[in-house]
Amino acid sequence: MFANFQNEILVAARLLLGGAFVFAGLRNIQNRKLVASLMVARGVPQAALALWLGIVLQVVAGALVIAGLWTALAAAALIVFLIVATPMFHNFWDHQGADRASRINGVVSNVGLGGGFLALVVNYL
Repeated sequence: MFANFQNEILVAARLLLGGAFVFAGLRNIQNRKLVASLMVARGVPQAALALWLGIVLQVVAGALVIAGLWTALAAAALIVFLIVATPMFHNFWDHQGADRASRINGVVSNVGLGGGFLALVVNYL
């Protein structure tokens, strides 16, 4: 049944996955002072530069995924971003209670996003 809609489903997947990162990157611009201070607290060298590189990666790679341009490369770049950003911002091992649970949920969400991007990489190779 869904085989007839494979292209449409892939477009929807690209829109949802890429859109999440374009949105997150734009949101990080608005919250750059807070995010940079969190990065400094986690010991990230050159936190302001790293933040801007991450924002550019999120927005550009997310937009490429949406557009279906260099999709495998853009999805792979976002997997690398997730591998770097997840332990930086979802360090559940340093927290207790509800904050720990929230950070664990962030890890699980990022693992799921990584899986979605892996599916795009395989499909667009």
